[in-house]
Amino acid sequence: MRIIDAARRSLAAGVLLLPAVAGAQTDYFNTDRGRPLHVQDATAIERYAFELQAAPLRWERSPGARVLWSVEPEIAYGVLPRTQLEIGLPLYIAEGIGDGSRTGVGAVHVSVLHALNVETLGIPALAVSVAVAIPAGDYGPRRTRATLGAILTRTTPIGRVHLNADATPGSSIAPGQDLRPGEDELPRWTLGMAVDRALPLRSLLVGAEVVAALPIHEGADVEWRAATGVRWQASPTWAFDAGLGRSLGDDREWSLTAGAARAFGFLRLMPGGR
Repeated sequence: MRIIDAARRSLAAGVLLLPAVAGAQTDYFNTDRGRPLHVQDATAIERYAFELQAAPLRWERSPGARVLWSVEPEIAYGVLPRTQLEIGLPLYIAEGIGDGSRTGVGAVHVSVLHALNVETLGIPALAVSVAVAIPAGDYGPRRTRATLGAILTRTTPIGRVHLNADATPGSSIAPGQDLRPGEDELPRWTLGMAVDRALPLRSLLVGAEVVAALPIHEGADVEWRAATGVRWQASPTWAFDAGLGRSLGDDREWSLTAGAARAFGFLRLMPGGR
């Protein structure tokens, strides 16, 4: 009887762990904001699963020798079915602003993404998101700002097509007041489209995007950017990404991104776990 009970407990533990393992093996297929593209898909991580963005690095260079490095460790958790909660804290190093380089902390980023449905033959995958940026240092917004978003993902013969729309309500920054490094990550509105294609035998995802954004400065013009990136599943729990972007205006701003994500879970947090 003890042997049978032990076998039952082992089987139950295996069933509980199976969704997390299966999800981790296809983690490269689930694109997050900025990893590697700005446009993301309408899929949330599995319930009870964690995803750690270990060291997402971003490098930007604009005219005038202005260089901005940023690292934003993030942790996401599948808090509810088709719902993930994410928290991140960006760190910045700015060069070409005043004398020498400056280092600082941006805003605490807290976001919730909820997938409204699973894609079918007749209906695309839809999701909504709410992100809040809470000032925590000299970099980032001067006050708390919230961003509302809508996401659509549709699978086609050439790959998946994603549409993102974001809006940040509230007052604009007055003319003559400079944007802080990192503050331009919260434009008045953003519209983006991306196409990606998976290479399952290589656990690789290749994508490209075009994004239009209106800065939060009063009287600013719409800015356009294009980027391409890859995401590779190196193991059942580790995925790596890299991207290259460029503004399409006269400022000729370039950006590079690189990061690693680890998916994991805790049996004790699952129903019936010990």
